[in-house]
Amino acid sequence: MSEVNYNYLKLPGNYLFADIKKRVDAYLVKNPKADIIKLGIGDVTQPITPQVIKAMHKAVDDMASKETFRGYGPEQGYPFLIKAVINGEYAPLGISVEEDEIFISDGSKCDVGNIQEIFDIKCRPAICDPVYPVYLDSNVMAGRTGNMGVDGRFEGVIYLPSVKENNFCPELPAEVPGLIYLCSPNNPTGTALTKDELAKWVDYAERNKAVILYDSAYSAYIRNPELPKSIYEIPGAKKTAIEFKSFSKTAGFTGLRCAFTVVPKELKGYGPDGCKISLNSMWNRRQSTKFNGVSYIVQRGAEAVYSEEGAAETAKLTDYYMDNAAIILNGLRKAGYEVYGGENAPYIWWKLPDGVKSMDFLETLLEKCQVVGTPGVGFGPCGEGYFRLTAFGDKQATAEAVTRIIKKLA
Repeated sequence: MSEVNYNYLKLPGNYLFADIKKRVDAYLVKNPKADIIKLGIGDVTQPITPQVIKAMHKAVDDMASKETFRGYGPEQGYPFLIKAVINGEYAPLGISVEEDEIFISDGSKCDVGNIQEIFDIKCRPAICDPVYPVYLDSNVMAGRTGNMGVDGRFEGVIYLPSVKENNFCPELPAEVPGLIYLCSPNNPTGTALTKDELAKWVDYAERNKAVILYDSAYSAYIRNPELPKSIYEIPGAKKTAIEFKSFSKTAGFTGLRCAFTVVPKELKGYGPDGCKISLNSMWNRRQSTKFNGVSYIVQRGAEAVYSEEGAAETAKLTDYYMDNAAIILNGLRKAGYEVYGGENAPYIWWKLPDGVKSMDFLETLLEKCQVVGTPGVGFGPCGEGYFRLTAFGDKQATAEAVTRIIKKLA
């Protein structure tokens, strides 16, 4: 008898963004001429930059010659990209990272979902609320939680409210977790942790023998020079944290798929008898077994992101999206709305009027403005009463969306 993993049945029927797409598609069936502006899913809209395209074209030519052809690559990533990541991401911050501590992958979503595999099923997760759904869903699928309660929370999870009352900065929990998921800048609130705030988490994790799973997918959008772009800017973090970062939003690779995860060799987990075990070795074993690596062509494109010309082009790309963020943020504020984020992240967190449910507002915004966003409740119970808009749209369309909202709703 082929019994299923019943833990999947604990989850709601659809993934958040699949559910939103279904609703939009249903609206378009009834209104086929509707001019929908999508500020919901965080997909980019601008083309891959010239230096990346140039590098990928050359890599395609490499595959056509016997002398430069590449077959299976290393599961951990090609050395040329790993070196580029070290020199482009960490050396400018004064952070020393060794080549065998970096693992190239096809996306941070995959890595943050898979990383829990190397930890015991009894390892209790602490997860910010609201936050990116994959952190929670992957732990539910693994069987690390109980069922969902009527309050929308799963048994066995330590929830870390990140709300207006604490400036969207999660507080240290009284219950001690084994895994701590942090995302800064946060998706969806668009707020970022300071060095002092992050240092508290590093100290807490070290004292309690916990591991921080730190998602820095949006660090390239930080504009405040005082805010950390890597958790390894905090002393002691290499003993407590794994860091994830993606090229998807930094360089527009949502359709190319490339990311990297840093697992320091100083970082240890614990065996049943309390002995220390290298998490770097365990992740390397997992990737070698279950992952075949990112294509040579894509990795050459990612390498070009760190060239002098590529870095300048990438900076213009992130500036473009942050200009969109300013359009949304300033437009809604001038209209009298309470909004957060948008200053160090490409997400705007919109406080809805009291009593308005975020799923209901999705329908209202679609019907009245033909604009799509993401209901806050999809990111956790504390997201109810809020709505996320992304800055990844076309600039003209973004400005038009704000105009419609002000005209139809304000």
